[in-house]
Amino acid sequence: MKKRGTIGYWIVAVTTILLFSSCNKPVYDENAKLTFSLSEVTFDTVFSTIGSTTQRLMVYNPNNFDITTDIHLASGSNSYYSINVDGLPGVDFDDVEIRAKDSIFIHIKVTINPGNQNNPFLVTDSIVFNTGNNRQDVDLIAYGQDANFIVADSQTGNLKYKIVAGAHETTRWTNEKPYVIYGWAAVDSLGELIIDPGTKIYLHKGSGIWVYRYGHIEVNGTVEEPVIFRGDRKEEWFNTDYSQWDRIWINEGTEDNIINNAIVTNSFVGIQVEALIENLGNKTIITNSIIHNTANTGILARASNLEITNCQISNNGEFSLQLEIGNFELKHLTIANYFSQTAREKTALYISNFYKALVSNGDGTYSYVTYTGNTTSSMVNSIVTGILTNEISTGYNESSTFNWQLENCLIKTDYTSVNFINCLRNVAPKFTDYQEQDFTLQATSPAIDAGKSGIGVDYDILGNFRNGVPDIGAYEYSAEKSNQKFSLR
Repeated sequence: MKKRGTIGYWIVAVTTILLFSSCNKPVYDENAKLTFSLSEVTFDTVFSTIGSTTQRLMVYNPNNFDITTDIHLASGSNSYYSINVDGLPGVDFDDVEIRAKDSIFIHIKVTINPGNQNNPFLVTDSIVFNTGNNRQDVDLIAYGQDANFIVADSQTGNLKYKIVAGAHETTRWTNEKPYVIYGWAAVDSLGELIIDPGTKIYLHKGSGIWVYRYGHIEVNGTVEEPVIFRGDRKEEWFNTDYSQWDRIWINEGTEDNIINNAIVTNSFVGIQVEALIENLGNKTIITNSIIHNTANTGILARASNLEITNCQISNNGEFSLQLEIGNFELKHLTIANYFSQTAREKTALYISNFYKALVSNGDGTYSYVTYTGNTTSSMVNSIVTGILTNEISTGYNESSTFNWQLENCLIKTDYTSVNFINCLRNVAPKFTDYQEQDFTLQATSPAIDAGKSGIGVDYDILGNFRNGVPDIGAYEYSAEKSNQKFSLR
C-alpha cells in the first residue's frame, strides 16, 4: 500500500474524483438553446411624468442537462433599461447556470422622462444570451415620449388597422401632443378626420393613414404651422431616409378631401388617391405642401379627380407625379427628382389614360388587368426636372380619350410636343441648392417672371405674394426672403 503523502497516492485520488464527477455530469451540448416566456418585452404605458416600470421575463432551459449562458444588455451602460437576473442587478452576467428543465427570472426596468423631446418615440434595446454556439436575444420596446399612440387592434388579411373615425364620427387631431401610429389609422365610411395646424404625425415601419370609401380627411396646416407626416425614427440620420412608413391612401368619396400646408416625407409612397370601385365626383385638393423622399412615387392618382397647387414633389425613387385616368388640374408645382440612392428609370412626371393592376383570379393565382378611362390633365406654371435626360412620359390607350397639356412650364425633356405650350425646354432652373433640397430660385433663374398671369394663384407655397408676372414653380423669388424655406424636420 502507498503512503498518503506519496505522488502516486494523489494521482490516484485526483483520478478517482474526476471519474466520479464525470459519471454524474450530463453531456453538455454546445448547440443547446433557451426558450423564453416572451419574444419581445413591451412597455405599453404612456408616461405622464418620469416613467419607471418593471416587466418580468422567464428564461427556460428545456434540455435534459444543465447549461450556462452569458447575459447582457446590447446597449450596455448606455441603455434606458436595467436588468436584474435572479436577484442580482447589472448589465453583464457571465456563466449564469440554468439547471435542466428549470428556469430563471429576469426583471427588466425602464426609466424614461417622456417630456424630453430629444428622446426617440420608440426606445429599444435587447437582452442578449450567448449559450454555447448560439446567440439569442429578446427585444425590449418602450415609448420614449408622451404622445397619442394609435396601435392597430383589427386585421383584414395582412392589413392591421385601427379605426380612428367611425361612421358619422368626426375626429380631430390637435397639436397638443404628437401622434404615433403603429399599423394603419383608418377613417371608415362616412367618418371624418380633421387635423389641426402644427400637428405632428409619426408613423412606424409599414404604417399608414387610410381614408376608406366615403370617408373624409381635412388637413389644415398653415405656413407657420404645417402638419407633418414622417417616420417615427427621430435620429438625425433618418431625416433624409425613405420608406420608413407606407403612405396616405385616399379612396373615393362624395366630399372633397383637403390637404393644405402639409409635409409628407420618408415614406414608401407619399399620397395615393385611388377609386376602389367608382369615381364619385369628389376631388382631392393638395395645396402648399411638400411631398419628399419617397422610395416609390411621390403622388399617385388613379381614377380620381385631383387638384394640386403650390406644391413641391421631390426626391422620389420612381415617378414624382403619376397620373392615371381622371381629371387633373396642376398649378405652380416644383417637381424636382434628384433621387440618387438607387438607379431611377421612371420619369418625374407620368400621365396616362390607363393603368394595369394585379387582380386575384380566385384560385390563388393573379393576373394583370388593364383599366382605361377618359383623362384630362392641365399643368400651368410648373417646373419638371431631375437627373434623367427626359423627365416627362405619357401612356395612351385608344379606347379612351386623352387630353393633356403643359403651359408656361420649365421642363426637362428630349422630345417636342404640341402639348407643350410656351414652355422652357432643357434650361437649368437654377435652384438655390438642390443638393440641400432647397428648391427656391436664384436671382438669375429663367423661371422668374416666366409664368402665365391670371390663373388665380396669388400667393406661393410660403405665403409670398405673386406680384406682376408670376414665377414658374411653387416658389416666388423674393430678394428679401431668398433664404426662406420649409423645414423638413
